[in-house]
Amino acid sequence: MIHIYYKEETEDQFEVISQPKDGCWIHVEEASTADINQISELIGLEYTDIYDCLDRYEIPRIERIKEHVLIFTRHPSEQESGLYTATYTIILTKNYFITISPQKSRLVDILLEQSPKLAPTQKSKFLIYMLLKITQEYTVQIKKIRTNVLKQERKMKNVDSGDITNLTVNEEVLNQYLSSLVPLRSVLEAIVSGKYTILYDRDQDLLEDLLNASIQSEDLCSINLRSIRSLRDSYQIIFTNQLNKTIKLLTALTIILSIPTMVASLYGMNVSLPIENNPFAFYIIFICIVVLSLISLFVFQRKKWL
Repeated sequence: MIHIYYKEETEDQFEVISQPKDGCWIHVEEASTADINQISELIGLEYTDIYDCLDRYEIPRIERIKEHVLIFTRHPSEQESGLYTATYTIILTKNYFITISPQKSRLVDILLEQSPKLAPTQKSKFLIYMLLKITQEYTVQIKKIRTNVLKQERKMKNVDSGDITNLTVNEEVLNQYLSSLVPLRSVLEAIVSGKYTILYDRDQDLLEDLLNASIQSEDLCSINLRSIRSLRDSYQIIFTNQLNKTIKLLTALTIILSIPTMVASLYGMNVSLPIENNPFAFYIIFICIVVLSLISLFVFQRKKWL
């Protein structure tokens, strides 16, 4: 579905328009093949040139085709397919600022709600602002994961399978974030070089700040990954100790319970046995079983197996 927005620099809100005009922002949400064909005809590119916009697994990169600049990025977005980042493509043309997303993008809703004091006609500034929002969204989501991990660290003594599952999911999310942030840094470095778009002095400073913010998000993601791996190793140690204690307990109980079983088995044989004619044989055997079991219990307690 194609949405077209327009805003002057002095205006506060984006206006929805029905037809493209110079300086407008064209956003394609939940893009289809028909939408891509329509965009390719509008800007004079081949369909195959922008087909990668539909790839849900496309990695961040930047390229120039004719006078158009295509910037492939990814932003945090949980999906049913198990992906935690979504493809988001920015196309800079002479007349339009175009964004394409193969799924519904919460990033666009944020941009429309905040309504920055910028217009799509200011392509460089609007591009930097959009990339900044992507970087900030990564930082926000990484901090949320860090908060969850810290909560798990506080209950180390009561670890269950749900904690392990939650930790594994958080690690996968961070891995996907990192695999997007690393190539995104290369994209930003390419933009900083000025080879793909015209940058003014103020834009250059903003973009360098954006690059630093992206590097900080990348470092924060790496630090949290190390924390999760350390916590996971601690969980493994705890589970191993719990397993060892359980095995010791079961072994001790097996030995203690085997004593009356052995005695009962011996006195259940059809052969001559000691004190078999004694009228108190049952009580004598029972007392012996109890004494032997108590001795075994005492020994295991001394060795801390129980």
